[in-house]
Amino acid sequence: MTVLRPVRAGNAFEETVERLLQAIKLGVVAPGEKLPPERELAVQLGISRVTLREAIRALQDSGFLDVRRGRYGGAFVTYVPPQPGTGALRKVVTDMGDDDLSDALTFRMAVECGAAQVLATTPLDEDRRRILRRRLDDLNAATPAEYRRLDTAFHLAIAELTGSPLLAATCADARLRVSDLLNAIPMLQVNIDHAATQHEAIVAAILSGDPEAARRAVAEHLEGTAALLRGFLS
Repeated sequence: MTVLRPVRAGNAFEETVERLLQAIKLGVVAPGEKLPPERELAVQLGISRVTLREAIRALQDSGFLDVRRGRYGGAFVTYVPPQPGTGALRKVVTDMGDDDLSDALTFRMAVECGAAQVLATTPLDEDRRRILRRRLDDLNAATPAEYRRLDTAFHLAIAELTGSPLLAATCADARLRVSDLLNAIPMLQVNIDHAATQHEAIVAAILSGDPEAARRAVAEHLEGTAALLRGFLS
């Protein structure tokens, strides 16, 4: 999980909270699931277990986690994204501001198109090709309740499979900036069907090693999302 990357020593507690919130809000750890074991997570984040416990306690107090003790215990995600609707979307946009909204969409377009181009120029072994296809298959089989989370997993997988932790982290940041917007868009079956065709085009371009086709496919897909946002806000 790229979002759970090592933190810097100067602000270890604050950055640990940030990393965990990214994993929770992006659905990397789904509602009802638990975070990785404490020992493993502390190593992954490069922090002490004391710092990790302080961060988890803070997120428990804030209502994002439920910490259970015992053999089957752990830190379980209790955060549930807001239900989609036009009112929720307008609130998110109002909270962001029009300039920040435009900047977030531009940022996402740049980094996700770039990640797809890079991956399309990268020699992919069978394991990585299989992972990309599996992410797409999981998304295509998703229920409406799971769709946004698995859509995020698909998009982040493109960056992660490049093998660049910095690119993967940047794409996760770009996705986080628009996650509330995406969660607020009503689920439309026609849009889901259209997105499935676009996702397939992205994967086909990457697996065939065509970076320009991969860039165009991602750009078309993200432009469609932006058009849907504008439609609900008009």
